[in-house]
Amino acid sequence: MRPQGGGRSRTDPRAVFTAIVFALSIDCAWRHLAPSFGVTVPTAHPTFTAWTEASLWQQLHHAVLDELGSHGTIDCSLVVLDAASVRAKKGSVDLRVVRLGGSGQ
Repeated sequence: MRPQGGGRSRTDPRAVFTAIVFALSIDCAWRHLAPSFGVTVPTAHPTFTAWTEASLWQQLHHAVLDELGSHGTIDCSLVVLDAASVRAKKGSVDLRVVRLGGSGQ
């Protein structure tokens, strides 16, 4: 039984995370989020926004890289920058392909 105080019961953060990652990975509009996740749009979207503002995605990315790096399972000899996901700014400098540990030539 929930204590008095009004409001809704808290949605499982793992379910919210799963729904957000699914929606982002297939480029799904929030309004088309499947009910099978057990997460509503009024929960998923604001949570995504809050987590983004709190830099959760960057922190998670760094944690995964640190974990993989500690086990020696990352090969950084090739790094790819997908220009489609990086906003081109007016007056930006030229980007060059640089090999890690190389001369950059």
